[in-house]
Amino acid sequence: MDFKVIHIDETASTNAWLRSFYSKENRREGGRIFLVAWAEYQTAGKGCGSNSWESERGKNLTFSMLIHPTEITAQQQFRITEITSVALCETLERYLGQRVEIKWPNDIYVGDRKICGMLIENRLQGSMIKDCIIGIGLNVNQMQFLSDAPNPVSVKQLTGQETDRAEMLEAFLAAFDAAWTLETVSADYRQRLYRRVGRHEFEDSEGRFMAEMVCVEDDGHLVLRDDNGRQRRYAFKEVVFSV
Repeated sequence: MDFKVIHIDETASTNAWLRSFYSKENRREGGRIFLVAWAEYQTAGKGCGSNSWESERGKNLTFSMLIHPTEITAQQQFRITEITSVALCETLERYLGQRVEIKWPNDIYVGDRKICGMLIENRLQGSMIKDCIIGIGLNVNQMQFLSDAPNPVSVKQLTGQETDRAEMLEAFLAAFDAAWTLETVSADYRQRLYRRVGRHEFEDSEGRFMAEMVCVEDDGHLVLRDDNGRQRRYAFKEVVFSV
């Protein structure tokens, strides 16, 4: 994919900014374009659901990318999560020199600490995806986190070194492009799952329980097996990992 990267100083949300920009730019150019909007600061950056995203001005990578996955059906849209997550892990491992994992469905973890999150917004046309905006918040050079987020970490905290953010963005876009056509990306996603092996504590509407992962289905549902042998199937936000 040939991305046009737009570097902006400040916006409320790169997802919203990119959606607005594309609607104007596409009318002018009369065709599909692939865009990245990278902001030095977001005044209202969002994670999934009602979560906010803390990011110090000029320290991290807060960006959104617009793609047109017209070959992916609405039923297959979880594949976009798999591709993006695997590409982020591979990019970060180049800089960190240690394993990076995916906390279902799309948080990126180093050990027990969150280094990256994403928000994916798909626009459908019938049974197909017309276009998709992927918003990413990646902690790069920030050293202090002041929000009540329980476990943030940055590349600089782990390595002690400043990272060139533009270079990292370029590396990620190359990894994303490669992952897009990777036949094993779904298997790679599952092999990288945080707490994939063993029994761990989870919590749902019924309370806390111990369980092991059985699988992540093609549509993104998580299947767990509890200590009574009962299989429990969850959509996003229906279950959380207990800390």
